[in-house]
Amino acid sequence: MKVAVGEKPEDPVFFVSDLLIHLAQDQMTKNAATVVEGEALDVIVGNQPIKVGRNVKDEDKKSAGKEAVKKGVLAILKKQFGVEEEDFLSAELEVVPAGRAREAGFDRSMVLSYGQDDRVCAYGSYKAMLDVQNVSRTTCCLLVDKEEIGSVGATGMQSLFFENTVAELMELLGQGTTLALRRTLANSTMLSSDVSSAFDPLYASAFDKKNVAYFGKGLVLNKFTGARGKSGSNDANAEYIAHIRGIFAREKINFQMSELGKVDLGGGGTIAYIMALYGMNVIDSGVPVLSMHAPWEATSKADIYEARRGYEAFLKLAKRV
Repeated sequence: MKVAVGEKPEDPVFFVSDLLIHLAQDQMTKNAATVVEGEALDVIVGNQPIKVGRNVKDEDKKSAGKEAVKKGVLAILKKQFGVEEEDFLSAELEVVPAGRAREAGFDRSMVLSYGQDDRVCAYGSYKAMLDVQNVSRTTCCLLVDKEEIGSVGATGMQSLFFENTVAELMELLGQGTTLALRRTLANSTMLSSDVSSAFDPLYASAFDKKNVAYFGKGLVLNKFTGARGKSGSNDANAEYIAHIRGIFAREKINFQMSELGKVDLGGGGTIAYIMALYGMNVIDSGVPVLSMHAPWEATSKADIYEARRGYEAFLKLAKRV
């Protein structure tokens, strides 16, 4: 059973409390990484104690008084969704700042929304997959989970789901050998759709202005990601990048080359290196984002548009080089 609360305007919302600044002297002395600790992110979902009728026995009233707010919330969950307390043992819960996406700026040139890393690229990739016509090669859009924690689990890119799916298709085609599968994957090409950092003039010292993405300049290509340079990254080869450039030139796709930020400041990775293990041609591509990983992230409409066009052009024209 799927339950979503907070998406409709009439739905209730929930929150995490914050210590008022007047009492935060000790908190303000902490390192920024520990100002708010994980155990302090409990979500507040109710405040009203359960109501007990007049005809209830005294011992039952006394029992109801213990954890009365919790029991009140559980009673609501039971009535509205049929959920018991025990169901939380197996439930998978996500709490997100899921306000409506809004147009940002007086010129309405930007989108402000939570989780654009990486919903904005997932949208463009899937939309391109639906819109593309008359392809000469088999195409697919693969949406995977848990990239921020290592692409683990059955829904992460490190699972064998995609490999197994291709193997099943090849078996149906009478080509179900391990060697044929390996050759198929190695002969494939991929755009790893993930966002990149956009230049922020308020934090200009974190970027190399000659190697950074800017709002409004189109789809971003990252030859390599990783930490402190290329550590933990895929590194797309020059021939493949030239092939992608040729596709974008033919289809008049606006794009830009970028690094995540200054090499010695940190870094980050995507799923590209996992698919490159097959010998597959892969490069990171996506939309530049301001305030990445903040509750509200910002993107440029122009970049979103060019990313979708770029993905569609790739699906039509890409080949092994």
